[in-house]
Amino acid sequence: MEKVFVAQRVASKLYVTEGAIDTAMVEAAALMADLVQGRKDLGLSAVVGDKATVKVMQALAALGEARAAMVETHQELEEVKLRLGVRTKMAGWDERKLQGALRSPRLREAG
Repeated sequence: MEKVFVAQRVASKLYVTEGAIDTAMVEAAALMADLVQGRKDLGLSAVVGDKATVKVMQALAALGEARAAMVETHQELEEVKLRLGVRTKMAGWDERKLQGALRSPRLREAG
């Protein structure tokens, strides 16, 4: 099999994995917000659900570590790609697609 096709297949899986981690982070952060807001809406003490809140924070930290590892993986694989002499971009993935993803309605500016 040609190197470029293998590289594209691996790159595709890498992008999917990165996206899955980002999605999991968004969902875990939303869960955290709902836990806190739900407790406040019900007028409950801060100690109610505290252990669950801590566990969600730990999960978010683990997802952050997973994301950092995936970014490092991405950088490492970019170097491997160049060493193999593969100089093409992943088919169907370009700067316009990246910019479109960044303007996704699911993403919004913090502030």
